[in-house]
Amino acid sequence: MQLIVLGSAAGGGYPQWNCRCAVCALAWQGDPRVKRRTQSSIAVSVDGEHWALINCAPEILSQIQSRPALQPQQGRRHTPVASILLTNADIDHVAGLLSLREGQAFTLKATPAIHEVLRANPVFDVLAEGVVERQPVRLDTPFELVAGVTAEIFAVPGKIALYLEAGEIAARGEVATALEGEQTVGVEIRDGISRLLFIPGCARMTEPLAARIAGADAVLFDGTVWQDDEMICAGVGSKTGARMGHMAMSGPAGSIAAFAGLDVGRKIYVHINNTNPVLIDGSPERLAAEAAGWEIAEDGMEIAPRGTPAGAPMEIAS
Repeated sequence: MQLIVLGSAAGGGYPQWNCRCAVCALAWQGDPRVKRRTQSSIAVSVDGEHWALINCAPEILSQIQSRPALQPQQGRRHTPVASILLTNADIDHVAGLLSLREGQAFTLKATPAIHEVLRANPVFDVLAEGVVERQPVRLDTPFELVAGVTAEIFAVPGKIALYLEAGEIAARGEVATALEGEQTVGVEIRDGISRLLFIPGCARMTEPLAARIAGADAVLFDGTVWQDDEMICAGVGSKTGARMGHMAMSGPAGSIAAFAGLDVGRKIYVHINNTNPVLIDGSPERLAAEAAGWEIAEDGMEIAPRGTPAGAPMEIAS
C-alpha cells in the first residue's frame, strides 16, 4: 500500500490567510522552524496507478500539481484519481470537489447523510450526473476504496459542518458536538497485509473507538489543537476545541492520554490548526508529543507503519 499525506492542516491551512497569531506569524516571517501546510487529505494506492483520495481540500489542484503520481499520465484527458471518499461535509474536506468539474469520471463515496448535504447545495451539480458516480457507503460495511484496497467507515464522535449549525440551533436549540452517526466518520484501510486508520476529526475517545484503534499498524488522528482553549488564549477565536468537535492533544481528556495504553504501530497527527504550537519544530509542545510517540504530519509525507524501516519504499508492511 502507498499512502501520501496531501494536506496536514486543519481548516484554513497554515499559515491561515488572515492570521498573525504567534504560530502563523512565524510562517509569515519565514522562520525555518515551521513549514507551510495545506488542508487535510490523503491519497491511497496499491499499484501506484489508481488512487483514492480521502477528503478533497480546497487546495486539491496544488496538491495534485505537487504530486506526480496524481497527475495525468496518458491521452488528452486522464487522471489517476479513481475515487474520493469524504469523512464529513466540512468546507476543508469538500470544497476541492468544485475544482474537479471538467467532466472527468471518478466515484464519489460518502455516507447517505453527507451525500444529502451535497445534493442540497446545487453548486455541487458541477460534478455532472452520469460522469461522477455518487456512491453511498454504509457504516461498518467493507467496500472497495480503490483497486486492491478495502475500506470500512465507522462513526466517530463529532458534529455537523459549521455552515449547517444555524439550522440545528433553530431546530434543537444547540449544536451537538459529540454526536455519533453518519455526519463524521473515520476510515479503516486494509490491503490484506496492513491496517491503517484515518480519523481527521474526533470529539472524544470512546470504548468502541479505542477497541478499533488498538493493534493498528498506523493511525492518522485529529491533531487540531494542543489545548482545549487554545484559540481563546491565542486571541483569535471564542470557541474551544470541544465546541468545534475536536479533542485536544494534551490534558487528561486529550488524545495523547487516550492513546497511552493502546498498541499502535505509528501515531501521526493530522488536521493541525494554525494556532497549534506543535507546528513549531523544537517547541515544548512538539517535544512533548514526540516523547509520547507521536509524529506531526507534513504535506507530502509518505506513511509506512511499524515494520518498515525509515527511508524504505512506501510498501506498507506490518
